[in-house]
Amino acid sequence: MTLEGWVPEVGPYLTVAEVVEFAFDYRGNTTLVKTDGTEVVGYIYNRDTYGPEPFLEYFDESGEGPFTLRYSQIANIKFTGKDTAAGNSWRAWLERKEREKAEKGAAAGSVRDPGPHRG
Repeated sequence: MTLEGWVPEVGPYLTVAEVVEFAFDYRGNTTLVKTDGTEVVGYIYNRDTYGPEPFLEYFDESGEGPFTLRYSQIANIKFTGKDTAAGNSWRAWLERKEREKAEKGAAAGSVRDPGPHRG
């Protein structure tokens, strides 16, 4: 499952803080919709949920930053960028298992079975 393309409905059932948590875990750019109506595209890499004024930190789409934006300045976050992690979990798991299997095989091969003793 991916959040790519999701435009949450912030309101009584979904808070900005909850959307920030989803955006923090998202591996793609998002569009930050500010309370003044302006929008900025960027990658959210940090947040402080528990401070006196919760905020997030992001780099804009050109890589400039980091910039800080208080939760109180956020109206919504749209998941507009490509989710770079989408569909990779199965492949990553499979590659890891194959690597572990190869490592076990290599370790087992290093201890050679001497076979029956010849005398």
